[in-house]
Amino acid sequence: MTLDRTPIRYYPKVSIERRIYAFLIDFVVVWLLSSFIGDWLIRTIIFLLLWWVARVIAAQKNHGQSLGHWSMDIKVIDPRFDRTPGMVELSKREVILGLAALLAMWGLEIGLANGLSMILLLSPLIADGGVALADPEFYQAFHDRIAGTMAITTKRGYSLDLRLRKLWLDTKRRLQDRQK
Repeated sequence: MTLDRTPIRYYPKVSIERRIYAFLIDFVVVWLLSSFIGDWLIRTIIFLLLWWVARVIAAQKNHGQSLGHWSMDIKVIDPRFDRTPGMVELSKREVILGLAALLAMWGLEIGLANGLSMILLLSPLIADGGVALADPEFYQAFHDRIAGTMAITTKRGYSLDLRLRKLWLDTKRRLQDRQK
């Protein structure tokens, strides 16, 4: 089985680091909101529901950008039609990523008390992202390939990483000037 991976035109690639940061922003927000529930079954359902709302509904309404993607100037597109993916494509994409994120949440909640379980529960998320590392041409992760989507850079967003880097460099420069 071959997947049609040829985009119609060139799209600006997103670095793996920016994709990780965007995922972490969405993951931490959804995890924090769902962590207030005590029962693990209800917390799991709430996590998956919030994940779907944050990554599908919000992305559909916000031109392919969730909170994390907006913070890092990333947007999800359907390269075949050069537009924001539909609900089906986004849902397909986020079911895969949401289940991997859920397993990662369970693994992180277990923590170092059972390190082997933590590693095993984090491995689907790592494997999904590893596929993007193995694809230097398009940086498509497993969930992108299955859904037929692509993450690209955009000028529409907050540029959180660039702002934090500028703040860090300014602070570092001020500390060096103060020491002189």
